[in-house]
Amino acid sequence: MLQIRGGRLCLRGPLPRPDGQPGLLRQRLSLGLPADEQGLGRALERLAGLERQIEEHRFRWEDWGRPHRRDGGGDVPPLGAREPLGISGSDAGRPPLPGDTATATEETSPDPPLQQRLSNFEQAFFADPKRRRRSGSRTTWSAAYLPYLRRLAAHAGRGQPKPFGAALLEEVVESYGLASRSRQQCAIALAALARHQGLELPADWSERAAGYGLHVARFRQLPSDAEILTLVDRIPNDGWRLAYGLMATYGLRNHEVFFCDCSALAPGGDRVIRVLPTSKTGEHQVWPFQPAWVEHFGLEQLGRDRHALPPVRTDLGRTTLQQVGRRVAEQFRRYELPITPYDLRHAWAVRTIHVGLPDTVAARMMGHSVGIHTRTYHHWITRRDQQQAVDAALQRLRAA
Repeated sequence: MLQIRGGRLCLRGPLPRPDGQPGLLRQRLSLGLPADEQGLGRALERLAGLERQIEEHRFRWEDWGRPHRRDGGGDVPPLGAREPLGISGSDAGRPPLPGDTATATEETSPDPPLQQRLSNFEQAFFADPKRRRRSGSRTTWSAAYLPYLRRLAAHAGRGQPKPFGAALLEEVVESYGLASRSRQQCAIALAALARHQGLELPADWSERAAGYGLHVARFRQLPSDAEILTLVDRIPNDGWRLAYGLMATYGLRNHEVFFCDCSALAPGGDRVIRVLPTSKTGEHQVWPFQPAWVEHFGLEQLGRDRHALPPVRTDLGRTTLQQVGRRVAEQFRRYELPITPYDLRHAWAVRTIHVGLPDTVAARMMGHSVGIHTRTYHHWITRRDQQQAVDAALQRLRAA
């Protein structure tokens, strides 16, 4: 776990015995990092590296650049198994006082420290049977939960220590800008934590946390279909042209381009591609909008040869979905495209709204919930529903 001592971060937990004997001793390892948000991020990286070294039996005190020292208070009997490591309760409660040598009170305290809450939440996250079947769960945790839990820990330990509760969670959400993607994702992560802890959030939590509605004026203008068809000419590489066309025609996430079954694009196929279970939100099928774009972008080639796409590492034992997606975004910048990969995805969603595809169907194809779909594309959905109501009213008026 991480602890704060004298305004600096250190690691504390079961480490290999200094005398080379079998077993582990509870010990403290100074990191020399400041107890701020940046230092916390670096400390968590070192914590992950330390865990790997211990699990793979590669830990050496010399690798950490300084002699170790044991916890004050004498030796602790060797531990036979690795204890959970996480964000220390020092971030959520009081600063450590001189003479603190043990964490036994964490198990008996009626109000568990933040470290214990977060550790339990992480264990429950990965114990979920649905997530255990998905190889992208580790990426989801690292990208969609961990950054916001780190910020929660930083806020809890900043200045006067703050107790865990709705007020603290609201403070963390409010630390992000209005109408920002980070604000909305933070609210989702903290709401999940609150549910796990049985904490009731304010009734207007969703409204206050909203930040990913494309109707907000600060969001960029989505490209028109004509612009999408023109921009592909700026891409000189055939493989990346196919990747671009696949995202434009099927509204795929960056990484999903490389985790889908395109065999139905071969001549005679139904052109319904299948996003594989290894993707972020699991398996789902997607139809083309516009269908004519399959020919325009030459996507039939992918039905015959899946290797026609750019050579991107997809072995999730050596990379992550986030890294694959980052590679796609980097290529858009390299070709100086005035749009992002997600602009293509959003444009696909708006296209389905204009043609009247039910929101439940479109949400399923995009691999997200109807609630997220409705919030994200609220402006266009509202306009469509109002137009349909107006058309129906005018039809009745003409009939009368």
